[in-house]
Amino acid sequence: MRALLIVLLLLAVPATAQVTIHGTVRDSLTGKPLPFASVFLLNTTYGVTADQQGAYVLPGIQRGRYDVSASYLGYRLRQRPLLVADATSLTLNFGLLPAPAPLGEVVVRPVNRLADYQLFLRLFLGTSSFAQLCRVRDPGDIRVIFDPDRRRLTARATRPVQVDNGALGYRLTYYDLDFRADITDETVTILTVSRVAFQSLPPLNADGQRRWEANRQKAYRGSYLHFLRSAYAGQLAEEGFLLQRLQRRPNRRRAATDSLVRRWQAAGRNHGSLPDSVWRLLGQSKVLSLVYKPRLPLDSVRTATAGRVWLRFRDLLAVTYENARPDPNFHAPGAITGHPLPSHQESILQLRPPPAVELAPNAVPVAPLSLVTEGYWSFEKMAELLPLDYFPPE
Repeated sequence: MRALLIVLLLLAVPATAQVTIHGTVRDSLTGKPLPFASVFLLNTTYGVTADQQGAYVLPGIQRGRYDVSASYLGYRLRQRPLLVADATSLTLNFGLLPAPAPLGEVVVRPVNRLADYQLFLRLFLGTSSFAQLCRVRDPGDIRVIFDPDRRRLTARATRPVQVDNGALGYRLTYYDLDFRADITDETVTILTVSRVAFQSLPPLNADGQRRWEANRQKAYRGSYLHFLRSAYAGQLAEEGFLLQRLQRRPNRRRAATDSLVRRWQAAGRNHGSLPDSVWRLLGQSKVLSLVYKPRLPLDSVRTATAGRVWLRFRDLLAVTYENARPDPNFHAPGAITGHPLPSHQESILQLRPPPAVELAPNAVPVAPLSLVTEGYWSFEKMAELLPLDYFPPE
């Protein structure tokens, strides 16, 4: 079974220029300032509180594409996209709409089936060693529904959901959580549309802080974030990434076997009497993956012109990170439980649609849904998620 992951989250690369974002937060109907409103960059640890006049200043922002949000008690969260380019100062004002008044004082909390909620946690947080150290602070705010006929799981929340990541030392706040997973015999496709903000947790002691720092570096090495930064900088091989062309073709032997089984059943014969050779073929995937051995050179997948960078390739891109082994809990799709771990972290990247996607100055794909990941990058989920302002030590 293949796992595909589409996550609408931003990534960043280092940049020398820094920008100050400033502005005001007001009631969009009356124009009155909203004192002490919160303003923050989504997917980062950057955030400030406005002053009594609703004015805020966010200094030291690196070049790139961001989503800036403002919130205030009793008002709707407002989000605005922003491209931080060559300017040294940008003005961004917010007008917030009052939130609808609740009807009565009765709060109806969702009741989830335990099996559905546990499946959501496995798909959302993951099953890695780090996922075991994550805790949803108020699970009762999440409504989980699994449709067995369509094989689809959805999870939504009307209030912000907080997750404490005890492995990396962050508290993640998800605004308007919208999680969907389509599960078939061959793939698990996950779409997460979330606005998430990071807050660093206070360590209990110096040893705890050192452990968080070590885990963050471990989560970063070979990650999708690491790959995109390396691709933008043109340093994929130097950073330990091996690229190969990958094609998928229908498994003709499996298709012929399926046809044989249908004829067998149409003739009224016992399904259990199928020969052992047929059962072995039924265990094969319906699609064959062919990896071409030659290492792809950088200029075959990356184009840079006049300060703009594109990822450009057809078929699929097999990405191997050679400098680290997979998490002990990782099992490759189709692998038998108990077999040794692969020696490297192996992922797959697909362009939708091909053949190219532009990367913004902070390595964010300009078209958010243009890149789909499989393999090890799909195994790494929210438990390994780092804020876009994280950079490992030199």
